[in-house]
Amino acid sequence: MATSPAPFAPFEWMIAWRYLRAKRAEGGVSVMTWISLIGITLAVFALIATLAVRAGFRAEFVDTILGANAHVTIYNAGVVDSQTGHIDRALHDYDAMAERVRAVPGVTRVAPLIKGQVMANSRDRNTGVQIYGITLENLKTIPRINNPDTGIGNIDDFQITQGVGEGADQAAVAVGSGIAQDLNLTVGDKIKIINPNGVRTPLSGTLPRVNVYDVAYVFSAGRYDIDRTRIYMPFAEAQSFFNREGRADELEVMVEDPEDIDRMTTDLLRAAGERSQVWTWRDASGGFLRALDIEDNVMFIILSILVLIAAMNITSGLIMLVKNKGRDIGILRTMGLTEGSVLRVFFICGAFTGIIGTVFGVILGCLFAVYIDPIFSLVNWLSGGQAWDPSIRGIYHLPAQLQLGDVLSAVALSLGLSFVVTIFPARRAARMNPVEALRYE
Repeated sequence: MATSPAPFAPFEWMIAWRYLRAKRAEGGVSVMTWISLIGITLAVFALIATLAVRAGFRAEFVDTILGANAHVTIYNAGVVDSQTGHIDRALHDYDAMAERVRAVPGVTRVAPLIKGQVMANSRDRNTGVQIYGITLENLKTIPRINNPDTGIGNIDDFQITQGVGEGADQAAVAVGSGIAQDLNLTVGDKIKIINPNGVRTPLSGTLPRVNVYDVAYVFSAGRYDIDRTRIYMPFAEAQSFFNREGRADELEVMVEDPEDIDRMTTDLLRAAGERSQVWTWRDASGGFLRALDIEDNVMFIILSILVLIAAMNITSGLIMLVKNKGRDIGILRTMGLTEGSVLRVFFICGAFTGIIGTVFGVILGCLFAVYIDPIFSLVNWLSGGQAWDPSIRGIYHLPAQLQLGDVLSAVALSLGLSFVVTIFPARRAARMNPVEALRYE
């Protein structure tokens, strides 16, 4: 007794391959096959490239946050001064508080900070800056600041440099590369810092305090907003400059696992003591990160539609192929070919186009992610240097991070859609009546 051939038998692949490579004069639709192939290739390429850039942008943004800013900031909720009515938020026992916070499991570093917004001047140039008062030991533990590859000068000169004139020791500062560019500064130059609320006198009230410092170190944190606004000043000098002797404004806390910071907030608050509050890196950038998540989902949906449109070309090509091969289908059916075999033949035709297009798209997408820097440099050069504005995007280049999950998502989406859209014309071919197919032949 004869048995039915196994699914996807060699003869089914042979027939499908003959149909795919057939010329139009022979009743084939090779042109439509090429259009489908190119469409799926470009769609998968666009999807993988977009996902890689999205992942790279998010990773770069988070890395600059964690590499140049506190993972957690601890500050005082404040006490109202009964005489002046002002809220005093200073930390008077910052050393003891820092020791308690440092004992919390998972904390790697605790640094008291002085913060203030002032004016910076060099010759005829001025800019607004934010001063961070910090010790040299703590400054050297900030990854994006203490980076020999991007920094200029010797960070060890940050604390004390030899002054001029009378030869007294003088404090030096570390400035961001954007500030150095705005004020035309380099290591060894002098920068004038102007604090409007500087010196208090009994007769004249509050007078501006103007100090001149040596530039000991120029850093590049990789974030436009940090490099353009931040200056680090020795902690003791910042206390004097801002009239904060014996006090700190906040504690900068670094932890082993920043992604798990929400779990640690309760322990940090308990260790910091009463009237303490915490502000995590997620709180500071949570809105932007949520916007990125929404954008990621929207872009994936839009590009999925693009892949679907490209896959629909397979349906058009198969419908034309079924119409042109009606006589062949009738003959094959009269020879004993089953409906399942006919369905699989045309399914192979459509699926093969989807598979090849997906493979080419993955190759192009991965190459784009790997060589994005020279590609972006070429685009930037062709556009006259206007393709990327760091003042808007916050980082200096277009990053890309190729992730296996993104590639697998693109492959699964492309193959899934290619297989699904192939079923309809393949079923139509399988259900074709051989008598009707041969009646007018």
